[in-house]
Amino acid sequence: MPPLIAIDWGTSSLRGARLDEAGRVLEEKSAPLGILNVPHGDFAGVFASLFSDWMTPAGSVCLISGMAGSRQGWVEAPYVACPAGPDELRRHLHWIEPGRIALVPGLSDEQGDVPDVMRGEEVQIFGAMRLAGLTEGLFVLPGTHSKWATVRGGRITGFRTFMTGEFYGLLSQHSILARTLEADAPLDEAAFLRGVARAGNGEGLLHNAFGARALALFGRLSPVESASYVSGLLIGEELLRQELPAGPAVVAIGAAALTARYALALERQGVLVRTFGAEATWAGLSALLV
Repeated sequence: MPPLIAIDWGTSSLRGARLDEAGRVLEEKSAPLGILNVPHGDFAGVFASLFSDWMTPAGSVCLISGMAGSRQGWVEAPYVACPAGPDELRRHLHWIEPGRIALVPGLSDEQGDVPDVMRGEEVQIFGAMRLAGLTEGLFVLPGTHSKWATVRGGRITGFRTFMTGEFYGLLSQHSILARTLEADAPLDEAAFLRGVARAGNGEGLLHNAFGARALALFGRLSPVESASYVSGLLIGEELLRQELPAGPAVVAIGAAALTARYALALERQGVLVRTFGAEATWAGLSALLV
């Protein structure tokens, strides 16, 4: 494998890693320069300012995953339809500089007459598969828009997106619940699991969310507890929509604080969880060069 510059360029942040020929991380960089924060839309300039020194060695190749390949990003890299694996992504890399800098396409999945899409998560899934030695399983990627993906035979066969993180932001900052909870409070496990359990009562999120308001009014939830309770309601609602495996572990990929919540909720339901962080992105981009 040639020296690889692996970049995850998202909506709000930019991360990069310099890897050697064996795929080992030699150095990492990050900056608050997601696609919405690129001055004057100068993606080439931001890239050069951060990574030109890494690109100096002869034969270096840069692969960029995430929202940089979206319509609002550097250049649009068209989606690849599921089922898809690393081979399909490799064939559809969008080269900005042939043989040197490429954008990784995202994936699309048709669900009836409504498509679903992802950008960047597919790379994380393939990286986690490589690290764990898996060719199939159920993967969850928590975040603003959480993804649940099914993998069979080394390919993503389908996925579904849930606006869980975004709804938490809306409820905790712009709804009546904002008056009775601390949005950035640390996790209270008991309150969180109480919310997860409540989500399974069959009453629906719209009713259960108001219950958080009533519990606070009657002094049965503190502002700190309310934040975790509402988080539990949302994640619990998400879990209700999944066909959870009885045997193999669910693989959770993402920031430790988020994957820990999903692991807590899933393990309470008797589901084993295996977690990965940023290393999944670097391993996934490396897999596209093998």
